[in-house]
Formats: sequence, C-alpha cells, structure tokens
Amino acid sequence: MPSDLETFSYPHKAAAYSYRVPTPPRIVVPPPALNSEALPEISLLAFRSANFLDSVNYNNLITQNALLEWTYERRREAQMVLPYLYLGPMTAAKDERFLRGQAGHVPGQGGITMVLGVRQRHSFESKLMNGALRKAQEMGIECRTVDLASNQDLIHSFPETTALINDHLARHYNTSGQVGKVLVFCESGNERSAGVVAAYLMETHTDVDFIKAMQLVQAQRFCANFDDAMKRLLQGYWDILRAKRQVAAVHAAGVWAETTADPAGMPTNGNRPKRSLQRDEDEDMEGMAHDDVERFDGRSFAPFMDHSL
Repeated sequence: MPSDLETFSYPHKAAAYSYRVPTPPRIVVPPPALNSEALPEISLLAFRSANFLDSVNYNNLITQNALLEWTYERRREAQMVLPYLYLGPMTAAKDERFLRGQAGHVPGQGGITMVLGVRQRHSFESKLMNGALRKAQEMGIECRTVDLASNQDLIHSFPETTALINDHLARHYNTSGQVGKVLVFCESGNERSAGVVAAYLMETHTDVDFIKAMQLVQAQRFCANFDDAMKRLLQGYWDILRAKRQVAAVHAAGVWAETTADPAGMPTNGNRPKRSLQRDEDEDMEGMAHDDVERFDGRSFAPFMDHSL
C-alpha cells in the first residue's frame, strides 16, 4: 500500500497515551467591558460591615486603561486596586517616597499605614523581604507577614489576610478618623500577593466573584499573573464563600420567621409548617378515586374483569 494511502487509512495518533487524571478545563478571564472613554467599567458594592467603609469613595475607581498605557517600568511600582488597598512588588515596599505618600498616590490622601508581605517559607526571597520590612518599621509603619509552604496554602490563609487588612483599617480609622492604606506585596507583586488581593475583593464585596476579582486586579496592575493553579484556587475559595453566605442567609431567614410568630404562639404565613409528604400522597390518591367514579359512572360493565365464555 502506498505511504499516502496508508496515512489516510488509519486514524492518526494525536498524543501519547497516559494514565494521569484528566486535566480540568481552563478558566478563561475575559477582558472587562469598556465605557465611552475606553476605560474598564467595573462596579463594586462593598459589605458595610466595617466603619471605615462608610468613608470610601468608589467613584472613578479605574482612571486609566492599563492595557493601553502600561509600561514595563511600572512593574517595579505599586498600583492602587482600591482607595485603601495597593498591590506591588518588594521594591515598592522599600520605596520611602511611595510609603510616605509622596509618589504613586492621590495627592493629599496620606501614605501607607501597613505593609503585608506574602512570602515563601524558608526561601532566599523571604530573607530579602526582611530588608523591606525593616525599612517600613523604621518609618513607623505596621508590618505583617504571611508565610507559606506553597501556593496551595493560600486558600487557608485568605481569611487571615482579609482579617489583618480589615482590623488594621478599622483601628486606624478609630484612632485617626481617616482611612488608612495597606500595601500587599510579594517578590514580584504579580502572583501570591495578587491572589491575596483578589480573595479580599471577593470576601468584602457582594457583587464580586472570582472572575470579576481577577478582572479588577489586572485592570489596575496589568502585569498581575493568574496561572491555572491560582485561578482554580480562587474558584475554590469563591465556592466556599458562596456556601457560607447561603448558610448565613438561611439562618437569618429562620430568625426572621421566629420573630414573625403571633403572641398566641401560632405560626404566621412566614412560619407556617410545610405539608408532609404523606398528606400530599393521600390527597392525590383521593382525587384519583373521585376521577374514576366520574369516569365509569353509568357504564354497564366493570373494567378489567374477565367474562365467561
């Protein structure tokens, strides 16, 4: 058989056979919609559970198109994700002008009040981060760190990092009456720290899922990199948050139903017990019996009975 006919006579072998677990589908993060000024249009609705959030202005949150105006040098700087939350590399944590609010901030809004470092445990980069933390401590800035054995530990650390950020902002607002600013950073400012900021957005905003969180982070810091593992990590954390909110909503509905009972103890419409399944089946069977009576009424024979030959 000629070689060309042999090629088309047998199915092609696409790839080597393997016994590994099938790869999950990739998570695609589409670019956000643009407004009339060609700027990403992303709206936010925050939980008003903290007092400092009442003073936050979310208007004009995204003031530039990172895709069109981004330059390579900006990777070494920190960018504002929220008016009180910044994301950047370790070099930004060493920049005294940035920490004081003299560069990279909206004029007149003060500097960084806390730095949160996300680092790999027992690595050379974690030792380098000590220099950045020492600089912030010398300037009187609160310093916190989260040590990870691997990126998979992030999902266990997300509640801790969110609590650290909110607790600091609440304390700073109570003592000074002004909203503080937190810088979240890692070695590059593009991976672990970006995941922490995305998780914070999901946990503190009612209308932000894991896709929208990554969209906002990349709209503010274009070089932020969410690989497939980080995307699935944020997706898993979003599922956890949704489950917690559903449980809280059911509990709140149950409390509300208890408060709507009348003084006599009889349940109102909001707390009326459901009919049992047995009652529903009995009522259905009674209805079928009545239907049979009406159907065969007036007939001279009974259905499904044998006649003698």
